Amino acid sequence: MSRHAQTLQRNPLRTKQDLQAALQELTAPLRPHYSEGKARLRLGVAGAGFDASIAEMEGFSRVLWGLVPLLAGGGEDDLWEVVLEGIRHGTDPAHPEYWGEVADYDQRLVEMAAFGFALALIPERIWGPLNERERTHLQEWLGQINRHPCYDCNWLFFNVLVNLGLHKAGLSYDKGQLEASLDRIDTFYLGDGWYSDGPGGHSDYYVPFAIHFYGLLYAVLMKEGDPKRAAVIRERAGRFAADFLYWFAPDGASLPYGRSLTYRFSHAAFWGAMAYAEMEELSYGVLKGLVLRHFRWWFRQPMLDAQGLLTVGYAYPNLVMAENYNSPGSPYWALKAFLPLALPDDHPFWRAEEMPLPAGPAMSVQKPPHLVVCRREETGHVAAFNSGHRSTNEHTHTSAKYEKFAYSTAFGFSVPRAEWGLSQGAFDSMLALSEGDQLFRVRRRNEETWIDGHLLYARWMPWRDVEVQTWIVAGLPWHVRIHCVNTSRELDAAEGGFALGLSPQMDRFEKAAGVTVRSAQGSVGIQSLLGYERAELVYPNANTNLLHPRTVIPALRARLSPGAHWLASAVFGEPGQGTVPGLEIAELDLDAALARLGVKVGDTAIEVEKVDGQITVIKSY
Repeated sequence: MSRHAQTLQRNPLRTKQDLQAALQELTAPLRPHYSEGKARLRLGVAGAGFDASIAEMEGFSRVLWGLVPLLAGGGEDDLWEVVLEGIRHGTDPAHPEYWGEVADYDQRLVEMAAFGFALALIPERIWGPLNERERTHLQEWLGQINRHPCYDCNWLFFNVLVNLGLHKAGLSYDKGQLEASLDRIDTFYLGDGWYSDGPGGHSDYYVPFAIHFYGLLYAVLMKEGDPKRAAVIRERAGRFAADFLYWFAPDGASLPYGRSLTYRFSHAAFWGAMAYAEMEELSYGVLKGLVLRHFRWWFRQPMLDAQGLLTVGYAYPNLVMAENYNSPGSPYWALKAFLPLALPDDHPFWRAEEMPLPAGPAMSVQKPPHLVVCRREETGHVAAFNSGHRSTNEHTHTSAKYEKFAYSTAFGFSVPRAEWGLSQGAFDSMLALSEGDQLFRVRRRNEETWIDGHLLYARWMPWRDVEVQTWIVAGLPWHVRIHCVNTSRELDAAEGGFALGLSPQMDRFEKAAGVTVRSAQGSVGIQSLLGYERAELVYPNANTNLLHPRTVIPALRARLSPGAHWLASAVFGEPGQGTVPGLEIAELDLDAALARLGVKVGDTAIEVEKVDGQITVIKSY
């Protein structure tokens, strides 16, 4: 463990000064890695989908998301002088480290947003020290964003932030581009505070740490200049907060779900933005608790390398789960979570007593993102049950990141290491199907989906002549999955439960067509209710799970001949055994759990009693 990691773990994270110290502990290891002209940050040799020189510029810009709030709130760091030197050289066409002329859909359009952010919050620190020639270079380099299109998604906000920064600094800007981008983003609104990340896009962390985060910055900075839009942004963010609370566990962990998870503690950036915007939907004590507990959880994870640099990965360094656009500098987007540092020392946020998560129902039905989120009070476990999406995309591991049946703060989720077999596929919380050749297909998109209370439904087709209907009955610690597989080909089926991190001491409990495995980290299990022939433990390839490098997955297996087949299972997941008095996995009553979920697998039918008391008959024999 590096000295920086040890210092972060010892930081109590109670005060503004503690958070300032944490930021500086994260940025101090960067200093030796700036280029000679200071315009590039060279943090590694792993590649991304864009040129290495652009990746180095990306690393440079992302540090601003933390330094700008630090300076705006009265803090100081001599690293800012390094940044200013880098800006002088990076925007100078005659300098060897010039950041260059951008192209359409260029990664540098993304990174320009941090400079707009700086111009809006601290113009005296970024614009003031530059001479006339340097100012012209910066303005002309940023102005390129108005001549090149951004992707039709959260990227549109990069244009907004650049033009907003120019405007707030008293410089010429493209008002038409700014307003057109905001109008287009508005068409992504789904209701209940949720957006999609572009037309037909997913609703994941890009809603809180991008669309709402940037929107709240705009609402604060344009409160007088665009009051109507600012009010709409604030109202939607307030509605979103009620759902997003359920994505966080009491210990500060957030729900691993979707892409760009290497941005780590940016998950809490939305809560910092709510404090910055002085939103009233949640008290400052609650917001403070959400932000600081999240930092504490992350600072306990082995996410830094030996030099103290943030790595690509999630709870540990892991290129297997990365996206094509993750460069060595990409993780520093996480510094957006430091926005509360922009608040003055005497702000109510800093004076408030840290408060726990607000009490609420055990289940939150969130239809715009296609999720039912459950929180178990006894253990603090949060799991999201997923009906799935009608569309898909080419991002890395889309099936694993968006189409599993469940996602968990305690057990994370897994991505495939390669294509052959269950161990390479790491199919936790999925139904995997193969034609007997060890090449398994899983759900990637759906033909139909709906949610009705704690009952979720999807219809999906892994082949043109194979249709799967899936029902999920959401709950914790047990949930139920039911599938009707109508196939024209012979198939092998494997149903995976939650993945558990491997420990030196693990206990295994077996029943007929059922298996549970337990360690100090928790217990996971799966039990056949209908159709499966046997149970087994799958040991996935290393580095497939986001939380643990080595895991085990309880699974059910069946061989399906051409025709219609019904499969049903009960899946169990409970973190931290030994923390709940009297809880013994081997003695848990499955019948009682099914009764609580309202599920009956009888001799003549499968029935589910919904939360409104109505009975849904899924199958009649």
